[in-house]
Amino acid sequence: MFINDTIAAISTPMGEGGIGIIRISGKDALQVAEKIIRLRSHKAVGEITSHTVHYGFVCDPMTDEKVDEVLAVFMQNPRSYTAEDVFEIHCHGGLIPIKRIYDLTLKSGARPAEPGEFTKRAFLNGRIDLSQAEAVIDLIRAKTDAGSRAALGQLEGRLSTQIKQVRDTLLEMIAYAEAAIDFPEEDIEEMTAAQIAERIAKSNLVLEHLLDTASSGRVLREGLHTVIVGKPNVGKSSLLNALLGENRAIVTDIPGTTRDIIEEYINIKGIPLRIVDTAGVRETEDVIEKIGVEKARELFQQADLILMVLDMSRPLDIEDHKLLLELTNRPAVILLNKADLPVLLDEQQVRSIVPDKPILLISIAENRGMALLEEQILSMVYQGTVVGGEGTIVTNARHQQAIQNAHSSLVEAVQSIDSKMPLDCIVVDLRAAWESLGQISGDTLGEDIIDQIFSTFCIGK
Repeated sequence: MFINDTIAAISTPMGEGGIGIIRISGKDALQVAEKIIRLRSHKAVGEITSHTVHYGFVCDPMTDEKVDEVLAVFMQNPRSYTAEDVFEIHCHGGLIPIKRIYDLTLKSGARPAEPGEFTKRAFLNGRIDLSQAEAVIDLIRAKTDAGSRAALGQLEGRLSTQIKQVRDTLLEMIAYAEAAIDFPEEDIEEMTAAQIAERIAKSNLVLEHLLDTASSGRVLREGLHTVIVGKPNVGKSSLLNALLGENRAIVTDIPGTTRDIIEEYINIKGIPLRIVDTAGVRETEDVIEKIGVEKARELFQQADLILMVLDMSRPLDIEDHKLLLELTNRPAVILLNKADLPVLLDEQQVRSIVPDKPILLISIAENRGMALLEEQILSMVYQGTVVGGEGTIVTNARHQQAIQNAHSSLVEAVQSIDSKMPLDCIVVDLRAAWESLGQISGDTLGEDIIDQIFSTFCIGK
């Protein structure tokens, strides 16, 4: 890719809408716009002031035919999204005008932008680091307010600032230790080791705090993979409908109605739940239902959270007992449904099988207990470590792995210090930690990985 060329893309979704935006970025952005835009003021496009809006028309330079009336915005470098000259054309949001204007920008000297290339240029030009660039796509894809706030915090540089502070401390320690190695006659080795151990402890506290937020952050970014399980006709589909607030799943008194997998996104107090309603788990000879049961068991093993529904109007049986035992070491909430009916299920028996699982009494038919379920999910996601959207939250698995690698390297450095190892060995661990954290900002990341990250972006961003 040549950073010196000029790119263009349609930056709004294709389809009918109020406006459509074509974005041009690069050293010739103004010249490309000059060829196709005629301002109503008769002012030359090249003379307009940066960051001002002008009314005019896009015209085909070959025929001078008007294509659409537009608003034109020029943003001179470095005060633009890409830190290059950027020109935006705001036209009507129909398929034809957007496509025709975009085609004219290509004929006038721009080339089609690759996925994420505008943001990549912002990164390469030093306006944002890689973690901030990744926050852009997280902000676009956020499914809840909490997820949006977390992404915005990262875009504003909260994570970058903390990582930079730790890296600066590590670099100072590396330089100090290497000075002791290069100048042994100064007899500063013992003092240096003590200072390094103290600073490593402080840096590790920061990294450990960030790692504590990673589980909650991943949920905000990707959604909590939640699976509803239970025997047929206990109220699984009714629970999905109640959480959705609409009749998404078929509900009947006939056991085995749900044979396929139904998946929906639900917003629970800012937590995105990727919730799946599965087939009722039971022994069956029905071929289609059997496939559904097998799929339910597969999803059961992959879930971040399991909502197991039991029918309080029926006593616990062998199948219920087996399902409860499978919840060992799994994050789960037990829902005792149909609390509005005569109770035949022994709650204490359930508690004896799963003593460490939260158990809630609910009645989906009467909408009882649903608020308690939402609070329980919120508590399990955050686990008291963060408040949704506030502070610095690690939402990206790549960032989490880099922080974990850095933390491990610093632990090894402390062990080397305690073992009276030479400073050379300690420096190796410090430098490994420094390089691991540099992968978050992109400072120490290979070009192939950077290309792969931006390839997941939409074209026009």
